[in-house]
Amino acid sequence: MEIDRQDERFIIPIGPQHPALKEPGHFKITVDGEIITNAVVRLGYAHRGIEKATEARNWVQNIYLVERICGICSHIHAMAYCLGVERLAGVEVPPRAQAIRVIVAELERIHSHMLWFGVVAHEAGFDTLFMYSWRDRETVMDLLEKVSGNRVNYSVNLLGGVKIDIDDQIKDKIYEGLEFLEERTQHYIHVVTNDTPFLQRTRGIGVLTRSQADVLGCVGPVARASNVPRDIRVEAPYGAYQQYPINIVLEQNGDLEARVVIRLKELLECYRIIRDILNTLPPGELTTRMPRRIKEGETILRVEAPRGELFYFIKSNGTDTPERVKVRTPTVCNFLSVLKLAVGHQLADMPMILAGIDPCFSCNDRVAIVDRHQQSSEIWTWQDLRQYGIEYYNGHSR
Repeated sequence: MEIDRQDERFIIPIGPQHPALKEPGHFKITVDGEIITNAVVRLGYAHRGIEKATEARNWVQNIYLVERICGICSHIHAMAYCLGVERLAGVEVPPRAQAIRVIVAELERIHSHMLWFGVVAHEAGFDTLFMYSWRDRETVMDLLEKVSGNRVNYSVNLLGGVKIDIDDQIKDKIYEGLEFLEERTQHYIHVVTNDTPFLQRTRGIGVLTRSQADVLGCVGPVARASNVPRDIRVEAPYGAYQQYPINIVLEQNGDLEARVVIRLKELLECYRIIRDILNTLPPGELTTRMPRRIKEGETILRVEAPRGELFYFIKSNGTDTPERVKVRTPTVCNFLSVLKLAVGHQLADMPMILAGIDPCFSCNDRVAIVDRHQQSSEIWTWQDLRQYGIEYYNGHSR
């Protein structure tokens, strides 16, 4: 008597609300026993209409808006937006302002990597490591507060420069904080490469080869952990990175252990570049004049966010508001690797494989399709989109 194997396969939902997810996403995991045979992702639970909202606000107001696309990497969003608008306006930002932007960007990278490190330790069941890493993360958050006055959305950028300066007192605080963080980072590298229970959850798990990472279009630490030298700060230096070059960090194995180690080693590079800039911080002004209306044109801007390549397309129609702002975040580029790597692994490995790309659902979900049948080419205003949302959710709540 033959057994119908189809009956032994189950589809297990992970999300939209699930202990393994910090934000809403929906994964349908098909399992045969404990082995994953297929994985499907359904995104779109955190729509906020930010891209559409930029069209109803002026160039300055949109800095506040794009900073809130992602709380963990708010500065790099504002920096990318400002660099794009300044390029359209033909404005040259003072060297000191560019250097300060990069300092804050690297402090933000430290914050992002340490936050993720705690999350992946928690997913691995290593809660002691989670608590220690988040305790040390407070050091960089204190530094960001010392520099900008804020711990999350730093509000450093202006069109044409920055609104804060770094004096000798703040420099000393940064040096002191980096010295402590560097010592702790070396300790964490030793832990994650020698702790047996942690290695059982990471070594050889979710192996992404260099060719797979290249074909799937992976970016950021996920790509670099598979020996793909992809870093916008090196490929196309922007801002002060032209004067302060980055040494790209690569790992060979492409597994979860490599994705942990790559981020910890990148922290060491962050400490180096921040010290280099502070040691030779150029004098001069913090801002330059910007026109209220940006001349007609369009541009693209690529920067290296903590998770990888962040892409901005900005179009101006010659008024004081943009015609279009399109944002592509790194998470959407790395999601395919999760679905690819999940197949063949045990269900228990799924949270770690997902956490390995450092996903951010809130900064990934921005676009809503409202004309499903494509029967018209009507362009909706912000008010139209808002009313559609009200009517849609009122109808589904009954």
